[in-house]
Amino acid sequence: MKFPIKPAIAAFAVIVVLLIAWPFGTIGAGERGVLLRWDAVTDKIYDEGLFMRVPIADRVVVMDVKIQKEQVDATAASKDLQSVSSIVALNFHINPDKVANIYQDVGVDYKTRLIDPALQESVKASTAKYTAEELITKREEVREEIRNHVKNKLSPHGIEVDDFNIVDFSFSKSFNEAIEAKVTAEQAALAAKNKLEQIKFEADQNIAEARGKAEALRVESEALRSNPQVLELRAIEKWDGKLPAVMSGATPFIDISKVTSR
Repeated sequence: MKFPIKPAIAAFAVIVVLLIAWPFGTIGAGERGVLLRWDAVTDKIYDEGLFMRVPIADRVVVMDVKIQKEQVDATAASKDLQSVSSIVALNFHINPDKVANIYQDVGVDYKTRLIDPALQESVKASTAKYTAEELITKREEVREEIRNHVKNKLSPHGIEVDDFNIVDFSFSKSFNEAIEAKVTAEQAALAAKNKLEQIKFEADQNIAEARGKAEALRVESEALRSNPQVLELRAIEKWDGKLPAVMSGATPFIDISKVTSR
């Protein structure tokens, strides 16, 4: 059985022609279409939805204008010449009104050609303004510095920065050990300071207690000098009411009559 070759070829040709000459197309959500006529970029940009083109002469290139993410590893040197390895992430989108310019100037490979170099350069330029320790203690300030640098590099090309984050900072082993030793020393110094303050507090308490006792003795001494009968009163308070079993003939040490007569 022989296949009808000519009709099959004819049908295939018709399908190809229809695909090439089909004048309609669609642009998806979060996309824009750049119209090319005879492969030359025009100023026509299609929004989302259905579009119509001139068959054969026109071609539409779809560009993504949604928020995208690009993450890169960057190596730089700090102000004090410490090696710093960073992982940074950029959220960005293409300005919908400039998709034709981006395609004409850069093409669809704008991440490799524009964004990655801008991130690398911005990280190096900003990191060089801070010491390694400041990169840790002033992380938010460093992040904002790099973000502004990236924004200034990309905005003229129609790429808008939505957010920028430092995912990670890492330093050399020797620097990490130095930081750890410094933190340990600071903690030890703080503990010693707290101990010294505790000792000083206890000493102040002892001094205050001694001053209180001395003042009490002074007041008591003044009272005894001004009123000798206080001694007799104290003796009576301590006496159990019993006289000694054996007496030497001396007069009792307290003149009870004087005390009781008052």
